[in-house]
This record gives sequence, structure tokens and C-alpha cells, in this order.
Amino acid sequence: MNPETSRRDFIKTTLGAGALALTAATVANADTAPGPQLDKKLGIALVGLGYYSTDILAPALQETKNIALKGIVTGTPAKEKQWAEKYHIAQNNIYNYENFDRIAENQDIDIIYVVLPNSMHKEYTIRAAQAGKHVICEKPMALNSPECEAMIAACRENNVQLSIGYRMQFEPHTQELMRYSREKVFGEIKYVTAAAGFVNRSAVSHWKLQQSYGGGALMDMGVYSIQGARYSIGAEPLAVTAQQYKTDPERFQVDETVTMQLEFPGGALANVMTSFSINTNILHIVADKGWIQLNPFSGYRGIKMQTNKGPIQLADINQQAAQMDEVAWCIANKQPMRVPGEEGLRDIKIVEAVRESLRTGARVSLV
Repeated sequence: MNPETSRRDFIKTTLGAGALALTAATVANADTAPGPQLDKKLGIALVGLGYYSTDILAPALQETKNIALKGIVTGTPAKEKQWAEKYHIAQNNIYNYENFDRIAENQDIDIIYVVLPNSMHKEYTIRAAQAGKHVICEKPMALNSPECEAMIAACRENNVQLSIGYRMQFEPHTQELMRYSREKVFGEIKYVTAAAGFVNRSAVSHWKLQQSYGGGALMDMGVYSIQGARYSIGAEPLAVTAQQYKTDPERFQVDETVTMQLEFPGGALANVMTSFSINTNILHIVADKGWIQLNPFSGYRGIKMQTNKGPIQLADINQQAAQMDEVAWCIANKQPMRVPGEEGLRDIKIVEAVRESLRTGARVSLV
């Protein structure tokens, strides 16, 4: 499935080079056209009821057309009652971490969304696959590449699909930027700047500030920047050189601010940054014949696209709803995922190379 086909075909066949001058109204109408819809919604269970599940995913599931919130997995009994009442979840669809494997018997649940600390992604993805359930695993995929490979293998062995929660790949402006790169609208991409960070004021006990849980800016926001560089250039990096900076070493036992330079085939370069102490969110691409910018580029809403030819305004969608709807459609129709497990693995391999460069101070080859 390719939800962008009709819009892209229109741009190419009707406007040609004039695509850059496409009006906001025309593009927005194309992006909000109804997509594929299943006759019956698939059921999803959220594993882990922290902020992202509570404030983002559960509300998004009230907007979806192919998937419905049918179950939860939580270690907090008080949340069981709250969620059951708010979302009309049947008692036999509520699990905890001890009885989770019994979800294999539940015909209401088709998909399990793993929304846990990074260190728990591998275990619950594999257990979900062994229960015969398709899996969405939140980003970053896992702590290291062997864990990613084990997750991919478990899903393959149990004949279930695996998708990683890179919601931006379902977002219209991001998809348009990827088209610009793929079709060389401005010629060859030469240089990319990708920066994603925020001031993390969490208590030092929060898992995102704990190394054992896979915390740190690189794993949290850095994968957005790495992804941005990769899909902007449309290729995999050949090598990386990285640097790390800390303003508060006592607070940040994990990485606080990381910068890196990625070298790509054909000579393209990317300067990538992530931080837990700097508010930033921008993706800027310089090509032979122009430039493209998303600012912000990885926010939940309000993505803005600008080129040297002027702004391009597309639909401001619910990214998570679009993501989960498409995943459900692909499962029901036995189609490959837009963002499979292999995509998460690619980013983790780059993260590992970044860490090696930080450790040694040297350029690290990725090939």
C-alpha cells in the first residue's frame, strides 16, 4: 500500500516541475482523501501505560478506522480500573506483567504495542510474537543490534509482522521531503543538518536518565535526527565521527548532548545533533539547486515545510492514528510494513558506531 500514490501521481503528471508551486489547498485536499479502510477493526493492546500511551496513543486510537483499543498491560492496579472505565475495556482483556503470556488465548487482540522503557523492548516483543500477536515496538527498537536481530527473528519464526514506531514516516510533510530526495527535485543532496533535543527536567530517577534502562538523549531524541539524515539523503551512511558534551555530569549519567558527522555515498554529509539540555527541532537539506527545511521536523503536530521556492503546506494529521491504521491495514492484507524491524536495526547500528566513536575519539566505519 502507498497512501501517497494519488497525490504524487497528480504532482508528476499534471504539474511536472511546477510541483514546487503547488497551492496549499490542492495538496491538503489530496492528503486528507480517505485511505484504505478494513471491514472490521483489528484489536490492539498497549503494553505500558506511561505518558505516551496515556496522552498520545490512547487518544489517537479514538480517531482510527482500522484498529481499536481492546486491551492493556500494566503493573499498576489503579490504572486497570481507570482505563477500563474510560475506554470500555473488558476485564478479560486486562493483563499484568506476570500473566502477560496468556494474551495468546485472547481472540480480541491482534496487535501488541510495546510502549515500555527501552531495556524491555526485546523481552516483550519476543513474548508478544511467541503469543502469536503482531507487534508495534516503540522507538528506539532495542539496546543493541543483537537484541534487534533477536526480535526480528522471533517475529519471523512466529509468522507475525513487526513495525517500529517511527511515526514521522507516516507524516505528509516528511513523506513529501522523502519524495523530493528520491526524485531529486532539487538535484543531488549535498548536506543535511538534523537536530532534535529538549530540556529534560525529569527526576534523576526517571528511566530516561538511567543507563541500565537505555536512557540518554542519543536513544531518545537522537534516533529522530539519525532517521532525518537517512531519509533526507535516501541512503545509508558509510562512517561516523561523534562528540559528546556535558553541562551537568552529576545529573546526566547518560549522554546529555551528542553531535555527529555522518558520511554518505556520493560525498553527501550530515551534521546531526541531539540533546537533553537544548531545545531544538530542525531538519535542513541543501541540494544542488535549492534547499528544503522542516521546522519543527519531529513534533507530534504542526510540522512546517519550507523550500527556497516557498512554503509547502500539507495536512496536519494525527501521526499516531495514521501509523496504527496503516500497520493494521498491512497486517490484514498481508502487505510489508512501511517501517519494519530492519529499519529500527539500521538506526541502532549507527547508535553503536556513535558510541564507539565517543569512546575512541576516532572515525568509525559502518561498512
